[in-house]
Amino acid sequence: MQQKITPFLWFDDNAEEAVNFYISIFKNSKKGKVTYYDEEIAKAAKMPVGSALVIPFEIEGQQFLAFNGGPVFKFNESISFVVNCDSQKDIDYFWEKLSAVKEAEQCGWLKDKFGLSWQIVPAILGELMSDPDPEKAKRVSKAMLQMKKIDIDQLKKAAD
Repeated sequence: MQQKITPFLWFDDNAEEAVNFYISIFKNSKKGKVTYYDEEIAKAAKMPVGSALVIPFEIEGQQFLAFNGGPVFKFNESISFVVNCDSQKDIDYFWEKLSAVKEAEQCGWLKDKFGLSWQIVPAILGELMSDPDPEKAKRVSKAMLQMKKIDIDQLKKAAD
């Protein structure tokens, strides 16, 4: 079954490299059948004939499309992908694999080598930040704002 809404990611000319990178990081992922630029489309888009046009891929059941469209558009922080993690080990793994722009790291947010923004967060974060005790939730929020990579133990200490 095809999902109703699919994120479409515009890359300059390295969409296939990006897809291969992402599927190497996430265990439950796969690349679909690549569509290539033919002569007519390549001429209109000013892209090389035979280069990858669209690459479908899937991560954890979520379908994506990667597109080589040239240097017209760039990613920015207004769109990001959230990776919910059950453990600090998972947070550390995804942070190590994805983070490529140290200046962009803040509150669990990072930017990868393709300019795409990700949020690497513990699944427990929402629960801690919406605690019925407003002082507890405030302490957790304050602790999180001081972090680059989220530290679950530090959040729990702030909650207590």
